[in-house]
Amino acid sequence: VQLQASGGGLVHPGGSLRLSCAASGRTFTLSFYNMGWFRQAPGKEREFVAAVTWKNDYIYADSVKGRFTVSRDNAKNTMYLQMNNLKPEDTAVYYCAGQGSGSLLTVPEYRYWGQGTLVTVSS
Repeated sequence: VQLQASGGGLVHPGGSLRLSCAASGRTFTLSFYNMGWFRQAPGKEREFVAAVTWKNDYIYADSVKGRFTVSRDNAKNTMYLQMNNLKPEDTAVYYCAGQGSGSLLTVPEYRYWGQGTLVTVSS
């Protein structure tokens, strides 16, 4: 199973980006699993951003609540992270993760990881 994250780039503060996470390899239907987004800023540990459960429950880090939205397109087998009102502190490499269990808030709880996509928020 491979998860491919894309959609990162350079954006001004207050701007928006949409990240995508597509699955490839052996059959992996995103909607069957708990999926998550994490990010890692330079010099910092990877941190939880958002998750969507197989039951379509949504979990967000306090720092992104009201600004970020996680969703899935089951027909495209793709997960998205819509990021609005971006701030400089959102600058990080963003990773998608699949087949999560437990609280879904920590790195070890996910089995599969994408390669990351860089988001830079700067004026």
